[in-house]
Amino acid sequence: MNQHTFQVLQFEEIKEAISTFALTKEGKTKIRCLTPSTNQKQIEAWLDEVSEAVEIIKKSASVPVHGLEGMEQLLNNMNKGVALRVDQLVKLYDFLDCCGKMRRYMKDKEYYAPRVSAYVDSIHELPELASEIIRCIRNGRVDDYASKELLKIRKQIAIQEERLKEKTLQLIRSNKYKSFLQENVVSQRNGRYVIPIKKEYRNKLKGTVLDTSASGSTLFIEPEEIAVYQDQLTWLVADEEVEVQKVLSYLTGLVEEKEQQILSAIETMVHYDFLFAKAKYCRSINGTKVGINQSEEIELIQAKHPLLGEKAVPLSFKMGKGQHALVITGPNTGGKTVTIKTVGLLTIMVQCGLHIPAAKESNLCLFERILVDIGDGQSIAENLSTFSSRIVNIIDILKETNNRTLVLLDELGSGTDPGEGMGLATAILETLYEKGAVLLATTHYSEIKDFAETHEGFLNGSMEFDLATLSPTYRLIIGRGGESQAFAIALKLGIHPKIIERAHFVTYKEAKEYTTEITATWRLKEIEKQVIINKHRNEKNASKTETKVQHYQQGDNVKLSPSNEFGIIYKGPDQFGNYIVQVKGEKMSINHKRIGLYIAASELYPEDYDFDIIFQSKENRKKSKILSKGHEENLTIDYTE
Repeated sequence: MNQHTFQVLQFEEIKEAISTFALTKEGKTKIRCLTPSTNQKQIEAWLDEVSEAVEIIKKSASVPVHGLEGMEQLLNNMNKGVALRVDQLVKLYDFLDCCGKMRRYMKDKEYYAPRVSAYVDSIHELPELASEIIRCIRNGRVDDYASKELLKIRKQIAIQEERLKEKTLQLIRSNKYKSFLQENVVSQRNGRYVIPIKKEYRNKLKGTVLDTSASGSTLFIEPEEIAVYQDQLTWLVADEEVEVQKVLSYLTGLVEEKEQQILSAIETMVHYDFLFAKAKYCRSINGTKVGINQSEEIELIQAKHPLLGEKAVPLSFKMGKGQHALVITGPNTGGKTVTIKTVGLLTIMVQCGLHIPAAKESNLCLFERILVDIGDGQSIAENLSTFSSRIVNIIDILKETNNRTLVLLDELGSGTDPGEGMGLATAILETLYEKGAVLLATTHYSEIKDFAETHEGFLNGSMEFDLATLSPTYRLIIGRGGESQAFAIALKLGIHPKIIERAHFVTYKEAKEYTTEITATWRLKEIEKQVIINKHRNEKNASKTETKVQHYQQGDNVKLSPSNEFGIIYKGPDQFGNYIVQVKGEKMSINHKRIGLYIAASELYPEDYDFDIIFQSKENRKKSKILSKGHEENLTIDYTE
């Protein structure tokens, strides 16, 4: 399988559609990496998984797959010598809680979904770790009771803060500073308490300026009297941070001890998200589990293209048992391309373990490669024409094809001379078939339809066309090639049957009678106008042509335009008014319009003059004289014009 095949058959769009059902970023990533398998047992296991997941969703749609956010970053930070942050530990607790819910959710599913419910055994219960996290961390911070030392420090911090606030309030209430204050409020700058002082009184107050107002009229000063309290508080806060890091390091150690169990749980939860996303998508397209084989058999019953939804026309056909090539003919926009795309896409989906929109009796062959040539594929960058770029692609297909390959070809041989394109298309189909490929090809060439009819291993198919409505039904009919719908449509629209009969003869080199279904007299008269010949005009043109051609005699000396050279009439005219004129010893065909009489032959030569003297070589004249006396072996005369 290659990326070109995925893009052309729109498998990338299928994966994007599945990813919309995933609840986690990790699940979406896994879906986008989805690739087909060629192992039959693995594919069957995948299909059984999805079948069980669908049954689970039918009974309980709310699957507890969440809590994975931040787990990837948490795993990356483990064993780096750095303690996990509070928010990371909170997310881990949420994840462990989610794992517990999943275990409880799957507990009663083992009877009808034994495989899927068994995966939950890979999710280890870690109650000790969860309880320690929730004991040490509350409300987004390390709790006071996480350790005795932390509780002691925080009590001291609370007491010190209270003293600091009280001391600061005493300052702003005292008469000493009352006149200096901009306003009677206490605020903080960089975690330290300050009071607002008018700029002009800066030197009246001992302390450190920590900030200035936008206008510059107010200074925020830490008074000297409270600086000592501030420093004591800062030391306590530093002690608090040290103790918090000790708690976080302790919890990090507990997490790292359970790294493998956590990793296993994460992988299992991601797989559940991946699996249930596939199941939800399969339900959305009314997918069913179909059979798979490795005997080159394809049987699709009521299959639909998953991206077309309800408007898709069901596809049903069967290949196998010695017939491994299907040639599909039919009108443009009749559904030929959609048909082969549907087969290719559904095959890829099944090999990815997905249910497909088809009857459960359907059966698809497993392929190692699916190679496609669909669309013009024109490469502007490489300056290749449509035909050239497709041939380059065909060359790659020919090189890669083996007896485990599905090849899809759309309008093979198009984009060049029809005769050569048909021959090339036939030869390519023969070669691919001989290499063992299973083939589905669409074409407009009637010759390829005839080839498929007579060639062993090939089937003919056609897209049905409703002549009553002049529109395709998009249904595939197996066993016969498409009829010449162009002739049938033209006849129905009012082209005279005689014209259609002539077109049929030109195309197929055989006579066939066509009759119109039109019965209205006035319409029949209108149709007859198409074949009424204007005899008067033809006679007039014929007489005009006859009188216009100037007649010359052999030997007439003529002048040619526009070169003004002289020549001698050898013979003519033909049906187009051209004469053979000898000019400077060479004979050439010249139209009468370029010839003018200079001297008539009757004025230049006697009545019984032998013109071979002028128009034939001396050697030819000698040979002619010898042959006139009798047969001469190995003697030939070359009369060149």
